[in-house]
Amino acid sequence: MQLKKKDKIVVAMSGGVDSSTVAAILNDQGYEVIGVTLQLYDVGEMASKKGACCAGQDIYDAKMAADKIGIPHYVLNYESLFSKKVIEDFAESYIQGETPIPCVKCNQKVKFEDLYKMAKSLGAKALATGHYVRKVNVDNENMLLKGVDSNKDQSYFLFTTTKEQMNFLEFPLGGFTKDETRNLAKKYELNISDKPESQDICFVPNGNYSEIIKKLKPESYTQGDIVNLDGQVLGKHDGIVNFTIGQRRRIGIANNKPLYVIKIDPKNNKVIVGEKEDLKSTRLKIKELNWLSNNECLKDNIKCSVRLRSNHKEIDANMKYLGDGFADITLESSYYGITPGQACVMYDGDRVLGGGWIMREDC
Repeated sequence: MQLKKKDKIVVAMSGGVDSSTVAAILNDQGYEVIGVTLQLYDVGEMASKKGACCAGQDIYDAKMAADKIGIPHYVLNYESLFSKKVIEDFAESYIQGETPIPCVKCNQKVKFEDLYKMAKSLGAKALATGHYVRKVNVDNENMLLKGVDSNKDQSYFLFTTTKEQMNFLEFPLGGFTKDETRNLAKKYELNISDKPESQDICFVPNGNYSEIIKKLKPESYTQGDIVNLDGQVLGKHDGIVNFTIGQRRRIGIANNKPLYVIKIDPKNNKVIVGEKEDLKSTRLKIKELNWLSNNECLKDNIKCSVRLRSNHKEIDANMKYLGDGFADITLESSYYGITPGQACVMYDGDRVLGGGWIMREDC
């Protein structure tokens, strides 16, 4: 859809420099901009913690930015929704021996689902965010592309975006670098132009995710065995939630060679360890495939590149669609530490073809 001046656009304002600058840009371009900030957890609990977006100081910063730009701003309480769809899912994933990505779940289950519906109910023509990705229209098809700044590209986190949502979303920062965004924020005299970026999971700003899990799922801290690949018991653990694939530190087992977590067996409450070479693999299976390209090509084996962690290099691969959202991925080079719960995102150059969630081998 081609936007016109004076069209109403809702901007998801987190209180950071990126989304605030998006609101200023769109307002400057003549659109009717409405800023919306989601309160995702208790303001009193998180207000004093650094790195916690969508609560406390960040809500205040979003309000101040909206006032400076001269646009209406609303705060919506999504605490219950966020707790159910993101935080509880986060804890449950660890219990299942996975390493989750709550930022993707937040985009999928909150921002691009419920906020999307809210923006439509307001009569908006688009929902804009501060993500560093691009949307281009080719032959009446909206494609999701990487941001031009490779250091800021966030396409990995948006692989769950549906084709319908793509028609309604706008990403004004996709063609900018972070420095260019900060310069624009200064141009618009936004007080948050030099605000540092959040580095942690927003609801775990101190990096101690086990505290969250222990609070929600205290029963998950059950002692079990640490075994080698032959099944020999080497020691004990205090809960599989304390481990993730590829982990080397804090295993607590003395060995003449460094030990790594190779697998996590939630059914038998075991952590399987081995040497680094045991982490090598060229095959994985994904579920809940979200495909953004032509569905016809799913009939064939698809050559692509895949990213298995947000900050890792892409690997050439082949994808075979199995139906019902499942697919087999064969890598053309070995990868150390394929991790269930992480995402496998497929690319054709800069274009996001789709993506899915990496499964455990025993699923």
